[in-house]
Amino acid sequence: MTKSPESAPLAALWHEGWYSPAKRLDSPNFERRPNDTAIDLLVIHSISLPPGKFGNGNVHRLFTNQLDWNGHPYFESLRGLKVSAHFFVTRMGELWQFVSCDARAWHAGTSTYCGRDNCNDYSIGIELEGLEGDRFDPRQYASLAMLCRAIACNYPVRHVAGHEHIAPGRKCDPGPGFDWALLKNQLAASGLESVTLGSDSPDSSESNA
Repeated sequence: MTKSPESAPLAALWHEGWYSPAKRLDSPNFERRPNDTAIDLLVIHSISLPPGKFGNGNVHRLFTNQLDWNGHPYFESLRGLKVSAHFFVTRMGELWQFVSCDARAWHAGTSTYCGRDNCNDYSIGIELEGLEGDRFDPRQYASLAMLCRAIACNYPVRHVAGHEHIAPGRKCDPGPGFDWALLKNQLAASGLESVTLGSDSPDSSESNA
């Protein structure tokens, strides 16, 4: 993606993969990306712990290996899990970052997109606070669109997909409640009209079969 002169102020907000407008909370769950990897895919997820409960800090605890497995019956199914995402957008639109975008976060799992396996290697993971299948808050879309634009100023972003698109049959988030058309319009207004979204990718359905 060609960077415009207007992108310079956004590019200045980055330092070693950290986006300064985001609140930083370091996760230990990351590793180096393969050498010479083009980071060109953004993966949208949804998460709430326990499902449907928001604003309690449990997502932050999960990504930093501090979740109390005995704190809720649902957490037993997650016991010992070590995962992370680069970013987390709360229901209020507040933005958190847990892993440098230069590093490989653990968000995608077994995955394929446009004929390439191991999406963690070349993607940036963005978690939205929400329940899979339900709607998201307008403030989250505004924050997400701004974040996508900022990432595209620092990395060669070509695709934005849901977890459901890179791991069909295994994952269903963010689900039917996520408004892809709204995000597409917001990105186009930010000059990112060339980015493919979700299943709009010309060969994603074939490569993910």
